[in-house]
Amino acid sequence: MKKAGVTLVDVAKLAGVSVMTASRAMSGEGYASEETKAKVQAAAKQLGYAPNALARMMKGGKTNVIGVVVNDLSSAVVNAFVTALSEEVRKVEMDMFIYNSLGDMGDGKGKRVSQMLHGLWDGLLYVLPRMTDDYLATLEKSTSPIVLINYFRQETTLPVVRGDNVNGAHDAVSHLIDLGHRRIAFVRGTAYTGQSDLRERGYAAALADAGIALDPALVRQGDFHELSGLEAGRQLMALPEPPTAIFAASDTMALGCMNAVREKGLSIPHDVSIVGFDDIPAAAMAQPPLTTLRHPFQAMAQAAVQELLRRIRGEPGRRHRIEFPSEFLVRGSVGPAAIPAPATNPEAAAPKRSRSRRVAG
Repeated sequence: MKKAGVTLVDVAKLAGVSVMTASRAMSGEGYASEETKAKVQAAAKQLGYAPNALARMMKGGKTNVIGVVVNDLSSAVVNAFVTALSEEVRKVEMDMFIYNSLGDMGDGKGKRVSQMLHGLWDGLLYVLPRMTDDYLATLEKSTSPIVLINYFRQETTLPVVRGDNVNGAHDAVSHLIDLGHRRIAFVRGTAYTGQSDLRERGYAAALADAGIALDPALVRQGDFHELSGLEAGRQLMALPEPPTAIFAASDTMALGCMNAVREKGLSIPHDVSIVGFDDIPAAAMAQPPLTTLRHPFQAMAQAAVQELLRRIRGEPGRRHRIEFPSEFLVRGSVGPAAIPAPATNPEAAAPKRSRSRRVAG
């Protein structure tokens, strides 16, 4: 902690350099030899001095701070990203500040938030899958370096680092088909983030590739929460011909489906196989452990931080959209269909190349 009354003048005096030289050594702006930097930093440490980010900002300098804006700190996925981002920001010797924008997502509020945050840090990372169109439009007009993480709702001029949803879902459903399942249900999440629609697209494509007609009765609406998964699972298990496998657009809904299956006195995966998406901590601890897909949080965080640093330095971005393949974790919640059915499309029997990275659960 900075000691009361300690100034850059004190640091310069102890290091035996001018205040100007001490300022250059501390800020990294302008030339200072490595020997001088070491002396100044040693003096600053001895005195307990830390540069004032607000003072640097007021002078138009760099704050050496990256802002991370989120809107749902209760989300296990958002927390996974924040943890990964924190590690990557530390690696580049910068500081990170988290701003929770919950309640600031309505029309007109995006501009207020953007103005408030401008200048407090060198660049901004937004982990806001539920961003409104108005909020996005405001960010697109901003002059601040900005990178969006895991944003899918619509096309944008801003750089986006995200995981793949379509191919991951396709590979998960194809795995169930390879196990002999033909009545495979899908539980949707809300359409607001765009991720559920993409996962449903992968589900439908896998069925089509195998020559299996999509049964609308096997598609149920949820809201990404466990109770909606429970209700959707109950509806599916009440069908005259219930599914032998369920793919849910999130782990939380998949866990709800597992409870619905147990309520019917059925076992997982002997009677019904279940797959989720996200790999939240509860997925590996479920009984049986939940087969799921996850985005490579650390690799995505690293790409997002590096992309933001390029833009802070005024360098060209690597590319407009950086997309990472999902990782497919096969665990105990999936197994062969109790009564395997033959493929309706003989050509579909040929194995298809997986586009997700399969990981042992």
